Amino acid sequence: MKRNPDTYLLYEYMEKLPFTVRMKICLDAPVDSKLLNTAAQEAISRLPYFSVKIGLDEGQNYILEHNDQPIVVLPEKDERLTLGSEEVNGHLFAITYRDNCIWFNYSHALCGAVGGLFWTKATLYQYMIKKYGAIEPPKDIKLPGTPVDEGELYFPDADKLPDDEPISRYTGGDTNLHLGRFLKYLLNPFVKDCYYYQIDIPSKDFIDYMKKIDGSPNTILAALMFKTTSRLFKEKKDTFLAGRIAADYRNDIGAELSYRDFVRFIHIRYEWSMKDESVQKLNMRARGPVIAQNTQELSWERFKKLEKVHKGIDEQPSLKAKKKFASKNSTFRSDPRDTYTVSYAGQTDWGGMDEHIKGFYSLTDGDLMLELNALKDTFCITYQLINKDPKPMELFCEELKKEGIPYSVSERMTRYMPKIKFPS
Repeated sequence: MKRNPDTYLLYEYMEKLPFTVRMKICLDAPVDSKLLNTAAQEAISRLPYFSVKIGLDEGQNYILEHNDQPIVVLPEKDERLTLGSEEVNGHLFAITYRDNCIWFNYSHALCGAVGGLFWTKATLYQYMIKKYGAIEPPKDIKLPGTPVDEGELYFPDADKLPDDEPISRYTGGDTNLHLGRFLKYLLNPFVKDCYYYQIDIPSKDFIDYMKKIDGSPNTILAALMFKTTSRLFKEKKDTFLAGRIAADYRNDIGAELSYRDFVRFIHIRYEWSMKDESVQKLNMRARGPVIAQNTQELSWERFKKLEKVHKGIDEQPSLKAKKKFASKNSTFRSDPRDTYTVSYAGQTDWGGMDEHIKGFYSLTDGDLMLELNALKDTFCITYQLINKDPKPMELFCEELKKEGIPYSVSERMTRYMPKIKFPS
């Protein structure tokens, strides 16, 4: 029997790497919890594939069962939420709020940014039309009462994708400079929290800068992060610094409308000898690897590799064996090791809601991890770290200042990435 593809990332769960996501939306007015709760129930009714709870079948496979309990809307607390628990009615999606902010919390197993925005937009839209009256909806809004499009549920058949060999391959290689820092966090039982800073850049200034040096948000941030990490880490013989850029490849595999997550990474290698080069030149250096790796053939290859791992998990005889296989064969963990990560999926269409949204921040797993979201007037960055040391963030802000890019930065905040409760 072919399993639900939304279950496989659950086997890789770790408390410190939970594969969960938080989308934080800051509004121009305090949140009305009663209106938000009503909106949440209306929105989730249009997204039945998110109304699920984790089950375990007789073969010790995780399954997703329909969950007809209400989606939960709770006050945000300074602690980690547990998805799948009684507190959230067993759901893998839950909403929290505090003052003028709403957090949309969910398991990355079911979706990434694209699917998460299906839910976030639908909920916010129902909330805002109740609060403000008629508002122009985003073009891709999932309105309650409308049918689920077949494309939303689409998951490709790997056997039907071509086996064409890529014209070329980018061989950046592994860099282990960051590994010690990460293992110190992962293996220390006394370290439980991870942190982030919100960095806001005015859209006009950032766009003007992009035009000036002929760059994109991804390549510019990759260059700025290289400048940052070249000052953060000590230079060692036979080492280099490298970054990765998250790339959504759904269009390459015919899954344009799917709620599911289809992301692979584009890798960029920088040598220590480049550390004094201008951001403009480093940006140009990044563009070559992006072009070389942004091919359909690599997307087909990535998806086939993913499906091979899924089949391998299915073949294991016990839940323990499935978890072990998933961990050892993880497509994310088998990627080349990089020093930092940049993720930007483009400007989000909020329709008329835009005037009420003052901040949009994505929180994920990772260290030296930049998530970038764009509003009409602001680029919103979360600079994510695994310890309290502000030096990486400060060095990054110094690079922004050197380039004449105006910014504002928040105080240090705790991510509180949700945990997940599994059936036993």
